[in-house]
Amino acid sequence: MQCMATPKPVLLTTTKHLNDIEVDYGHEVLDHSKDAREIAISYDARNGARWRTTHRFESGIFSAKIKVPAGNTSGLNCSFYLSSLEGDKFQDEIDFEFLGKDKTIIQTNVYTEGVGNREEIHQLGFDSSETFHEYAIHWTPTEILWFIDQVQVRKHERKPNDAYPMKPMFLYASVWNAGWVNNGEWAGCYVGCDEPYVCTYKDVQVPHLPDQ
Repeated sequence: MQCMATPKPVLLTTTKHLNDIEVDYGHEVLDHSKDAREIAISYDARNGARWRTTHRFESGIFSAKIKVPAGNTSGLNCSFYLSSLEGDKFQDEIDFEFLGKDKTIIQTNVYTEGVGNREEIHQLGFDSSETFHEYAIHWTPTEILWFIDQVQVRKHERKPNDAYPMKPMFLYASVWNAGWVNNGEWAGCYVGCDEPYVCTYKDVQVPHLPDQ
C-alpha cells in the first residue's frame, strides 16, 4: 500500500511527552533517559524487553520517533502499539510492527476481543534502521489512522455491527525474537550475527488528559 499525501488531521486531544514508564520485563537491557527523552531496548543473549505507559487511555494521538536496529535483524520484531492488556487473549490492540527480515516495510494490524487478521504491509520507501522517523497512531471512537512522518498510510473506519477496539489501552513497545512464528515466514528466521541489537524510541508523545 502506497503512502497517501493526506494532511494530518486536527488532534482531538493535545499531547505531552511521556516521562514515566513501566517495564514488564527486560530491565537489564532497557535504558530510559528522561533527559534525552529516549528509551533504548537492546536484544542479545539476555533477550529483549517490553515497556508500557503507567495507565490506559480511551483515545487520542500516540507517536514516537523510532530507529530500529541495524545489521542482519532477521527474526526480530520491534513494535509500537496499543493494547488493553498484553497477554490477554481477549485484548483490543492497534499495531505498528517492524519485521526484522526487511527494514523497508512495516506491518499494521487491529485486534478486537483478541481477533485480528486485519494485517497490512506498507512499503516505507526508506531503511528504518538508518535514521529516526516518526510513527503515529490516531485512535478515536469512529476511526483509526496510522501516520509515518505525518503522512497517512492507513485508515480503519468503524462500521455498523462491526467489531471495533473500544477498551481502554496502554501504549506498549517491545523487542523480541519472532523467528519461530510461522517457521520464520513472518519476521524471518533469527540469525543473531550482529548482536547486540538496539531499538531506540525518542520523543514519545501520549494524550494529555484533562486531569494531568
